[in-house]
Amino acid sequence: MAAERMVVIGGDATGMSAASQARRLKGPEELEIIVFERGRFTSFSACGIPYWVGGSVAERDDLVARTPDEHRARAIDLRMRTEVTEIDVAGQRVRSHDLESGARTWTSYDELVLATGARPVRPALPGIDAAGVHGVQTLGDGESLIDSLESARGNRAVVVGAGYIGVEMAEALLRRGYRVTVLTRGSQPMATLDPDMGRLVHEAMDGMGITTVTGAEVTGILTDDAGRVRAVSADGTEYPADIAVLGMGVAPQTAVARAAGLPLGEHGGLLTDLSMRVQGHENIWAGGDCVEVLDLVSGRMRHIPLGTHANKHGQIIGANIGGGYATFPGVVGTAVSKVCDVEIARTGLREKDARAAGLQFVTATIEATNSAGYYPEAAAMTVKMLAERRTGKLLGVQIVGREGSAKRVDIAAVALTAGMTVEQMVTLDLGYAPPFSPVWDPVLVAARKAVGAVRRAGA
Repeated sequence: MAAERMVVIGGDATGMSAASQARRLKGPEELEIIVFERGRFTSFSACGIPYWVGGSVAERDDLVARTPDEHRARAIDLRMRTEVTEIDVAGQRVRSHDLESGARTWTSYDELVLATGARPVRPALPGIDAAGVHGVQTLGDGESLIDSLESARGNRAVVVGAGYIGVEMAEALLRRGYRVTVLTRGSQPMATLDPDMGRLVHEAMDGMGITTVTGAEVTGILTDDAGRVRAVSADGTEYPADIAVLGMGVAPQTAVARAAGLPLGEHGGLLTDLSMRVQGHENIWAGGDCVEVLDLVSGRMRHIPLGTHANKHGQIIGANIGGGYATFPGVVGTAVSKVCDVEIARTGLREKDARAAGLQFVTATIEATNSAGYYPEAAAMTVKMLAERRTGKLLGVQIVGREGSAKRVDIAAVALTAGMTVEQMVTLDLGYAPPFSPVWDPVLVAARKAVGAVRRAGA
């Protein structure tokens, strides 16, 4: 009996996790695995690129978890620099294009995995493709940016966008000795936070010497006579730049899936069931940045491109194709980041998310320290908590502070997943010692204040 064939489109987190997990469960005699990857690297950490650019990570290869040859040694037929351009659902085959030789080939499948990731938002602005303008999606992008930084004639950098990538790249450029300006359309940096918490990030960035311009609509990249970036234009103002970095977010990479008639959600991501099987298709699976996931707090579908989810999706897909059983129930929207010594964290809903979901809520914001106030180097942190007005159910938490602040959001992520109320959170038995926390952990202080807000709202 011939082996079944598993075809994977995309050789990064989801794709190679799925292939590797399926291979652990089934040998080559039972399951043939073919992976198409259009890039030059597999299993790499895109999240680590800002830290490589900034010098915290020494070498490019430090960001590679497993090379193509290491995957091939596990009996995975990995075809690099090969892009899938068409999916024939009825015929159970995909068409690939070898980017080196130009050859185009049809390959049949029994099981198909879509792990195409996300594409950077790159609007068609004048000068957007000029020399010195960089994205940071792939390791190749990182190499190109580092080369450009080392050859730039000046030390002025403009970052377009103030989300996770934008603030992390601002830090990386600052560490390299650049004078950094960040342009954002939003009212504050970090639109994943409420504006009052984003303002704390803004103030901290100002204190670091990073100029942050809010409400800035970028209209073009201005170039010199050699075609290299010299400034970024926004709302009639020119911001001088020897380097420009784009951090304007990403969108699901689903053009091929759309053309094949596969179901997409309102954010453009593929829709799957709990097993990560594409809805309505028994033998097609999808995961990672190209899918939408269920928000367990709001009950809505969201596009959340994070490596944590991508790796879990791959494990689940590989387990199911390999004959096991696994599901992905959804997310609560947890994410952490930092800019220099300021840590940023969020989980659950922002105020506007809660309103969009039709929820009535109260908020509580407290200022505390990351360790006992008398302990040397105790540093400030701010915690904001949202709770449902009637029930007191936790809806979301945001944290901005110094070292030791961000990972406290995991307490809230667990509480959200468990459906806890803020009153239940107050009695959580968390670890305490002066170097790690005040006797009342800041998250519990916020919960206690939220309990009071719920009671007042009820009264």
